[in-house]
Amino acid sequence: MYHIALDAKSVKPAHLVQGAQAETLACEYLQANGLCLLAKNYRLLTGEIDLIMQDGAVIVFVEVRYRKTTRYGGALASINYQKQKRIIQTASHYLQYHAPQAQARFDVIAIHHAYELQWLRNAFEAY
Repeated sequence: MYHIALDAKSVKPAHLVQGAQAETLACEYLQANGLCLLAKNYRLLTGEIDLIMQDGAVIVFVEVRYRKTTRYGGALASINYQKQKRIIQTASHYLQYHAPQAQARFDVIAIHHAYELQWLRNAFEAY
């Protein structure tokens, strides 16, 4: 009989596993709808962007939100002003270094408890 000791750092909490599954589902959905993946989980100190896609000449910054319940407002309600501000700051950095002349758009993929997917194009704008 073998015993395998699991490193506590290698076991991800359930909410991170569900978040990664939601991002994969969103990415596959967007690709099936003609968008091309440029980057996943683009991180800076200012924030993180779940998916960076290309839609023709437009760079699309996608926030993926999964919520099991609408008890606290659901997936869409969780993208407040501060979250939008962090996404915009991170997107500005990406554009500056990777696509300075490109047009940008901010989309949201909201996934609800039964993996019902809602795609909001132009969900918010840079201020």
